[in-house]
Amino acid sequence: MAAPQVDLRVYALVDPERAGGHGLPELAWHVAAGGATLVQLRDKHGSTRAMVEEARAIRENLAAMRVPFLINDRVDVALAADADGVHVGQDDMAVEDARRLLGPGAIIGLSIKTVEQAEAAPVELLDYAAIGGVYVTTSKDNPDPPVGVAGLARIAQVLRRRRPELPICAIAGIEPAIAHAGTPRAIRRSRSTP
Repeated sequence: MAAPQVDLRVYALVDPERAGGHGLPELAWHVAAGGATLVQLRDKHGSTRAMVEEARAIRENLAAMRVPFLINDRVDVALAADADGVHVGQDDMAVEDARRLLGPGAIIGLSIKTVEQAEAAPVELLDYAAIGGVYVTTSKDNPDPPVGVAGLARIAQVLRRRRPELPICAIAGIEPAIAHAGTPRAIRRSRSTP
């Protein structure tokens, strides 16, 4: 079974620290109804049990809308909640292990911050790559300096050389006013699914 096609056009993150008084299942439903093409639960501080319960409720809300649902960092929560996949960072479970546990039908995305990480990434096992942080963000602690637009372009070029059809997106601090104007051509080409 192949993983679903990944559409990164409107990739929404729901996070209990930024929910604005909404319950996460309700918020996930609203972002999907508003056009989100992919929804991720990012909870850096929740207990495993609470995250699984929250993820199950979100998955139930999104199922009828056919919007894929991912869990940030936590492969165990993705498995327990029957999510569509996981987004992992460089310090999380290795992509190879996540793929082995979640299977070929799961969506697996990876954060990539450097050219070296782009060269080393197991691109054949990924469904997409997220490059950044591109700009400074207040949505999470990030000790690394932003890669900027030039870094985004260099990393995208490496990924395009290694696997031209791999969907890629940019992350961190991207706001509507700067999103299109500063986006390198290599990223704009990959907006829609391959």
